[in-house]
This record gives sequence, structure tokens and C-alpha cells, in this order.
Amino acid sequence: MNERWTEARIPDQSGRTVLITGANSGLGLRSAEVLAAHGARVLLGCRSPERGETALERVRGAASGAKPELVRLDLADLASVRKAAAAVRELTGDALDVLMNNAGVMATAQGRTADGFELQFGTNHLGHAALTWLLMPALRGAPAGRVVTLSSVAALGAHLHLDDPNAERRPYRAAAAYGQAKLSNQTFGIELDRRLRAADSTVRSVLAHPGYSATGLTTNMASSYRNPVLRTALREIGKLGGMLLAQRVERGALPQLYAATAPDVESGDYIGPVFAVRGRPTKVRTLAPARNPEAGTRLWELTAELTGVTPDPR
Repeated sequence: MNERWTEARIPDQSGRTVLITGANSGLGLRSAEVLAAHGARVLLGCRSPERGETALERVRGAASGAKPELVRLDLADLASVRKAAAAVRELTGDALDVLMNNAGVMATAQGRTADGFELQFGTNHLGHAALTWLLMPALRGAPAGRVVTLSSVAALGAHLHLDDPNAERRPYRAAAAYGQAKLSNQTFGIELDRRLRAADSTVRSVLAHPGYSATGLTTNMASSYRNPVLRTALREIGKLGGMLLAQRVERGALPQLYAATAPDVESGDYIGPVFAVRGRPTKVRTLAPARNPEAGTRLWELTAELTGVTPDPR
């Protein structure tokens, strides 16, 4: 991987169509602007119509080729996921070059999705897994489709509670739930790669993480704690960490942009900052728990059972 890789090295994206979930802000919006500027037709998957329209205007201003379009998508509602997948298949004529699974909720207070799942696991993992499976025909319809799934440094030290994924029989802890969701993303991406390879598919499953970017994990996590002293302390730690370590969104988006566009990316690759929390994008090693084939199989089967979507990794 080129040590000086920047957005300027992204190949011409003319003729390629990209769906980005959570494209209304942060890393998703930055990725949408950059890919549109390089000629891609960008579909912005957004939950809020108002915020989506605002983001759409920004991406239109950056676009150098096809006009970007808005797709209504609420990953915390499987009915919305199904409608969005059907809309994307119709919009693209079953030819989607990149699905960037970027959206997510982070370290929230305990909540439930529309289908009753723990909010972070249900949104970050189950919603994206269902969307990926439902869009597989469109990804196969492109010359070399890519699924880019975002994990996080928060997956380090996390555990998959596959016998209790929705924290119904154990105490709920916001940070632990977020870690499980991001470890699930990584485990799913690796298992998807295994199954695509076994099927001799042209579709690639690639993983990425942004390191510690300006969104601030600790600061966002603070609001989920009831103790006001602890909330304040975590907010201050988050601010200090942001000043010392956090990358700007422009840098934080580089790993997922590399994963989506670089010619040397192979299925199963994991792209992240060279110094874990910051630095140029490079190929990094996935976590051992995420590489466990038994865990991958169990998560795959559980995900299919919970979402009611039939996997189609060809």
C-alpha cells in the first residue's frame, strides 16, 4: 500500500454506483462527497428525510458526474431495510458497485429497534447484514462488487454474547454493547468473505475502521451514564483525547475510501490507520475472535434467524 495514499489517488469512479449508509453526517457524508467528486453515482442511505436532503445538497455541490440520490433507510427497522434494498435494486438495475456499511449508533442508553432488538446490535449489525444479503443480486450484477463494512477499535476486548445478543439476561452496559456490535460487524465481514470465496463469487467483502476520529467515542459514550460525576469525567476525557489523538473526519474517512476504491484491495482485507487510532490507511490484522470460523458460522445463522432474511453470498 502506498505510504502517501490520499483522496487524490482515488481512481476515476465514473460509471460506478455506491450506496453509503449513514451518509447524512460524519464519515459517511465525507465519503459521499469524495466519491461523488471522483465521478461516482452516490446513493445516500439516510434515516431522516430532512438531514438527508441537507446532505444531498452538499454532495450535489461536490459531484463531478452523475447526480447523487437519496434513499430512505432506517437500519433499526427491518421493514425499512427491505424497502430500501428494493428501491436500490430498482434504481441501479441490479448493478451496485459498492455497498458501504458505514452507519451506526454508538454507546447509547439502552433502547430497542422497531423489531425489538438491542439498539446497537440491531442497528449496527443486524440492519447492515440484512441489507447486504438483500442487495447481493445487485452487487453480483456489477463487474466487481464490494461490500465495505465498518468495524471499530472498540471491538478490541469485546465479546459476542450469541446466547444473549440483546442483553436480556445480563446487565446492559452501553460501551460493552457497542463493542459487541462492532465485533459483530468484523466477524460478519470475515464470514461473508469465507462464503463468497467458497462460492467463487466476484463480490468482495472488505473491512475498514476509522481509528479515533473527531466524532469522539468517549464523549458520545458519556451521555449513556446516569451518574453525573462519571458523565462529566468521561466528557472531559473525551475532549482531551480528541485534542491529542482524534483525526479530522477527512482523515478518518480515508480507510473506508481506500477499501471502496483501491485496485489492490482483496476480499477479506481490513483497512485502518497505521497507528491504530490515527495515521495513513494501511492493511491491518483482524481480531482473533472475529476470525474464529465457529463464531462466524454461529453469528451468520443467528443473524438469519433474527432478521428473517435468507443469506445469499454468491
